[in-house]
Amino acid sequence: MNDYLRNMLKKLRLSGLSESLEVRLQEAAGHHLTHAEFLELVLQDELAVRGNRLLQRRVKAAGFRELKTLEDFDWSFNPSLKKKQIFDLASGHFLQEHRDVLWLGPPGTGKSHLVQAIGYQVLKTGCTVFYRSIFDVVRDFLHDEALGQEQKILSRYLKPELLIIDDMGMKQLPKRSGEYLFEIVMRRYETRSTMMTSNRPLEDWGKLLGDVPSATAILDRFLHHAEIIQITGKSYRLRSQGRSPRDLEEEAKPNGSPASSGRSKQATQEEGASASKQATPPGGASGSK
Repeated sequence: MNDYLRNMLKKLRLSGLSESLEVRLQEAAGHHLTHAEFLELVLQDELAVRGNRLLQRRVKAAGFRELKTLEDFDWSFNPSLKKKQIFDLASGHFLQEHRDVLWLGPPGTGKSHLVQAIGYQVLKTGCTVFYRSIFDVVRDFLHDEALGQEQKILSRYLKPELLIIDDMGMKQLPKRSGEYLFEIVMRRYETRSTMMTSNRPLEDWGKLLGDVPSATAILDRFLHHAEIIQITGKSYRLRSQGRSPRDLEEEAKPNGSPASSGRSKQATQEEGASASKQATPPGGASGSK
C-alpha cells in the first residue's frame, strides 16, 4: 500500500481498513476475489475496529471496579447458582421491561463478579451501563451537593439503561444516604433498570441508611418489579484458607487470635481468685469472731 492511499484512509478516518488492507490485497490476489467480495471484507474490518473502540469507551464510562466476564466465573464453587437465570439476565431482555434485580447473599459468594459480568455483556448488546458501589454513590452526591451541582450528578445515575449499585450493607452509611438512594430509585422506577447487591437482609436497610422511612420507600418501589436472587454458600476468596467471615471477625478483635483471647481469660480468672483470697479475712467471709 502506497503512502498516498494510506494518507487518504487516514483523512477519511478509516484506520481499521488501513490496518488490514495490505493483508486483504494479498488475500484478494491469492483467492481471486471479486471487487465486491474484496470491498465487503475491508468494510467488515473497519466496522470491527470501530465496534471494538466503541465498546472500550462504553466500558470506561461504565466505571467497573474490574472487568469481569461470565466465562471467568467459577461455577463449580457454588453449584446452587442457576446458570440459566444469570445468562438470561446477561442477554439484557429484562431492560426492555424495566425490571430491577436484587442480589442477596454473604460476602465472597460472587455477587460483585456476576453483576459486573452481566453489565459487560449488556454493554456488548449496545446498551449503556453505570456501575457504582453504594459508597461511591454517597460520595458523588456529597461532593456535588457541596458544589451545588446535585442535578449534574443525578443525571449520571438516571441516563444509563442499567444502573448497578454494589456493596449495600457493608457498613452503616452517612446521614442523608437514604435520601440520595431514594431519589435515584424513585426517578428510575418503571423507566430504567437498576441492579443492586446486598449482604444484609432487607429488614436491616433502615439501620444501614439511618432512615427507616426512606428505606421503606426505596424497597417499596425497587421490589415492585424486581427479580430477587438469593446466593448462599461460603466465601470464594477464603476457599483455600478454610476460614469463614466469622473467623476473620474474631481475628480482628483487639485481644488478637482466639488462642490469645483464651489465655487472657484464664489469666483474668486466676487474678480474680487471688484477689478474692486476699480480701477474705480469716474465719470466713463475715469476719465474725
